[in-house]
Amino acid sequence: MKPVRIMPCLDMKNGRVVKGVHFADIRDAGDPVENAKFYQSEGADELAMLDIAATLENRATRLEWVKNVSSVITIPLTVGGGIGSLDDIKMVLDAGANNVSINSAAVKDPAIVEKAAKTIGPERLTIAIDGRRNAAMPSGYELVISGGTRPTGKDAVEWARQCESLGAGALLPTSMDGDGTLQGYDIGFTSAIADAVSLPVIASGGAGKLEHFAEAVEKGRAEVLLAASVFHFRTYSIRQVKEYLKGKGIPVLP
Repeated sequence: MKPVRIMPCLDMKNGRVVKGVHFADIRDAGDPVENAKFYQSEGADELAMLDIAATLENRATRLEWVKNVSSVITIPLTVGGGIGSLDDIKMVLDAGANNVSINSAAVKDPAIVEKAAKTIGPERLTIAIDGRRNAAMPSGYELVISGGTRPTGKDAVEWARQCESLGAGALLPTSMDGDGTLQGYDIGFTSAIADAVSLPVIASGGAGKLEHFAEAVEKGRAEVLLAASVFHFRTYSIRQVKEYLKGKGIPVLP
């Protein structure tokens, strides 16, 4: 088993780190540069930064945020939000990101996944998949876009399979039902996608207790554990999470 990686997530709005519940009820969680430096010093293996308002505001990711954060860390940085073209991808990578995460744009134009994979390499391309429970879907999960505001009528797990076939390097499924609730990752959603593809899956949305991190690996079969609230509001340190996982026999990076 490969070591599991811990990935704090900076959800960005108006230049600040924010955190919501079910993609809404946003509250402030601090300065992105200070948070990034802190998380690297704490032992984070990677960092995610998502411009949560970019798609809704019909604009590209704010590149100055990427430059500011990437300049103070050496761990890999994945950036998403408002990335809708190969030009956007190039600008984000030129601004200091190591990887890009595409969500709504990929659903609207799946060809961008294939083009991006060929241009930058699958290892630098993550597809974010937002889903919500819907019994009418074959998997029980419907794909949603535009920050969770637009249902697509597509099955989220089938979309994950399509993303793999198009050349994605990793998948980042987030359950709207679990987001920010601290009630645990949506294991059903995470495991359904992990079972459907051979790509690394990043668990996201709902971590609130140490047990949740272990469940995401043992039951959800995730390889990367993304979390926000528990780190931003200092419920747990990254070191505590890693020590807990080690105690459960789950390998982690030093």
